[in-house]
Amino acid sequence: MNSLENLFEKTLFASRWILAPIYFGLSFAVLALGVKFFQELWHVAAHLPDMAEADLVLTVLALIDLTLVASLIVMVMFSGYENFVSRIDLAEGTQKLDWLGKLDASTLKLKVATSIVAISSIHLLRVFVKIGELPNDKIFWYVIVHMTFVISALLLAVLDRLAFASHRH
Repeated sequence: MNSLENLFEKTLFASRWILAPIYFGLSFAVLALGVKFFQELWHVAAHLPDMAEADLVLTVLALIDLTLVASLIVMVMFSGYENFVSRIDLAEGTQKLDWLGKLDASTLKLKVATSIVAISSIHLLRVFVKIGELPNDKIFWYVIVHMTFVISALLLAVLDRLAFASHRH
């Protein structure tokens, strides 16, 4: 019975590698966001002389939004891979991200939550720039959704602090 248990445990442990192509697949999402980023940037460059200030601000906010989402994906790719699949061993002298190897699953969730709040804040700012064009009830729901993200992130941070503060150094 013990050999069957060992085989089961080794197979279960090896199944974590199923996540590796999923994390690699996220790099294509970053690539797609990069393409959209440069499309938007090209659009701004082509229309800058004719562009109204509010439209420029909205476009810049869209660029910031794309950057934040791409950064979030990179953080999830690397941290998720390191937490659930395998350590990333870089050659000596290779540039290494400062946070690589330091984000546990709980910290990663908190960073994802705060990134979502930042992204939601940009969307809400875009709504406020167009405040005269939107009905009040729609603006109300944007604010409610944003506040839901804010409260969720705060609660996640409090729960993380209560549950894991003693385990961190």
